Amino acid sequence: MTKPVSYKRHRFPPQIVAHAVWLYFRFPLSLRLVEEMLLERGIVVSYETIRRWGKKFGPDYARRLRRKRPSPYDIWHLDEVVITIVGRKHWLWRAVDQDGYVLDEIVQSQRNTKAAKRMLTRLMRKQGMMPKRIITGKLPSYGAARRQVMPRVEHRSHKGLNNRAENSHLPLRKRERMIQGFRSAGSLQRFTSMFSAVRNLFVPPRCHRSGFAMHIHRLQAMAEWKAAAGVLA
Repeated sequence: MTKPVSYKRHRFPPQIVAHAVWLYFRFPLSLRLVEEMLLERGIVVSYETIRRWGKKFGPDYARRLRRKRPSPYDIWHLDEVVITIVGRKHWLWRAVDQDGYVLDEIVQSQRNTKAAKRMLTRLMRKQGMMPKRIITGKLPSYGAARRQVMPRVEHRSHKGLNNRAENSHLPLRKRERMIQGFRSAGSLQRFTSMFSAVRNLFVPPRCHRSGFAMHIHRLQAMAEWKAAAGVLA
């Protein structure tokens, strides 16, 4: 059984810590904007403290959030996006399913078959099963890695078919601009892991929903967030 999040030796109540972390990862806000929003509510806390809260508690929250159950009928859309960190190119390899749910992300310094193989192997281990199909762009490394790791899985390689993965980059790109880039590969990996976990929780499935259904979905997501953070009333 997962142990509850410990807030020992923290001056601020757990509700404030969790709320600050939620604001930062849920919305396109900088740390200074989160600081200002808390100040408006009479909570005086520095942006650097909020950054430390995100680094310390973010991974714990993400591990406690319910994940989508994998299915052998899932279709994995894979793509990689370049992110420059301190003048050096890194590649964020990302995988989403047919509903746009982020399955995994991994920062790597290479864009080759070895990196693609690592991504596929990690995905299979994390999901516990192979997909029905994988869809990628035209990068040849995907095909070479797929033949080594999952030779029986169907592979479609076409840029036009992979819009779901490419579109899933957009929220992250928006956040990258807001926070003016990342300081290290490790900070990028930590941020994306938490950012995608929160986004998966709050963004509704890609289907037609009434306003009332959307409202219920967000209330349920908020309740699950509070349960993961251990701040239920």
